Amino acid sequence: MANLNFNHLRYFWAVAHEGSLTRAAERLNLSQSALSVQIQKLERQMGHTLFDRVGKRLVLTEAGQIALDYANTVFQAGDELMSTLEGRPLANRQVLRVGALTTLSRNFQLEFLRPLVGRADVELIVRSGTTRDLLAQLEAHAIDVVLSNSAAQRDARAPFRNHLLNEQPVSLVGRPRSGKPAFRFPEDLRSEPILLPSLDSDIRVGFDRLLDLAGVRPIILAEVDDMAMLRLLAREREGVTLVPPIVVRDELASGVLVEHCRIPQLTESFYAIIRNRRFPNELLAQLLTKYGGTEPQLPSDPRPRLSRTCE
Repeated sequence: MANLNFNHLRYFWAVAHEGSLTRAAERLNLSQSALSVQIQKLERQMGHTLFDRVGKRLVLTEAGQIALDYANTVFQAGDELMSTLEGRPLANRQVLRVGALTTLSRNFQLEFLRPLVGRADVELIVRSGTTRDLLAQLEAHAIDVVLSNSAAQRDARAPFRNHLLNEQPVSLVGRPRSGKPAFRFPEDLRSEPILLPSLDSDIRVGFDRLLDLAGVRPIILAEVDDMAMLRLLAREREGVTLVPPIVVRDELASGVLVEHCRIPQLTESFYAIIRNRRFPNELLAQLLTKYGGTEPQLPSDPRPRLSRTCE
């Protein structure tokens, strides 16, 4: 496959989109028999049949569909390359490829990308993954930016740049405590069960340190590395949850959850990690200019809720 003939791939791409050898041959200004020979050569090289003939139509096989997906990417990338090098945007759309840490708040991702959501001239591609995988994609220019809650280490081999977008407070949230006294931190954690981020989280490390200093061993209901799952569990279970308020902002606004107290010693940081590029993505530059250093605002809460600093 290292010697893939891109002319053959272009012929295949044309036939797949036309659904007909005859129409594709007319479009490519080739004879139908010559085009058929080129497709057969590609099939031999790949070791798979790419089309099935159903009546007068050509239908992609499973291998053909996979090949078409890659061919679309290849030729789309070629168009984007020429457009970028010529200093002009594509006439119909621009593309931003975003990598987001699997555990990162979906609400924060949406707030960051909101200016581009719904724009007809913009295609957003969002991929989730681990820090290691996403940084590897960033280094290979497969994505334009990585959204993370920790900064990337910089070195000569991979000159990443970290843009601090925001620092969010961290709180203990839970269901309303009807008839109960205000939550006391950290004393009530001796008897009140708690949902926590996993040990891989920076805020978990800081929280454990605070409890160690206070001599408190919490009753841990669960340790969760996915903020979306932590949000769901916070709604379903009794006890309290350690989480940045932005993660559960809808629940706070509706009163399903209340914020018992904010922990002043803890914050969660949000970063946009990029690498130096000769041809930076204009869409990303717009987002960094607008959101760099600003804080996505939580919606106003129509119901009263306790929001105090933990003692």
